[in-house]
Amino acid sequence: MRQTVTISIPEELKRELDEVTRQEGVSRSDVIRESLCDYLFVRRFRSLRNRMLPDAEAQDVYTDEDVFNRVS
Repeated sequence: MRQTVTISIPEELKRELDEVTRQEGVSRSDVIRESLCDYLFVRRFRSLRNRMLPDAEAQDVYTDEDVFNRVS
């Protein structure tokens, strides 16, 4: 089920949003929906990373290369 949410944005942001919708041929709702999905994904990723960081550091895993070496 879809819900309607009303937001308030600065005029400059609205102009940029409208330019993107015109260039890409999509609706404002499409752009905002995709942006919100991306934002929420990044928040979940950061939360997971912050929870896992102490365990990783305890195992001397600090970089992407360290992770790659462990799983290879």
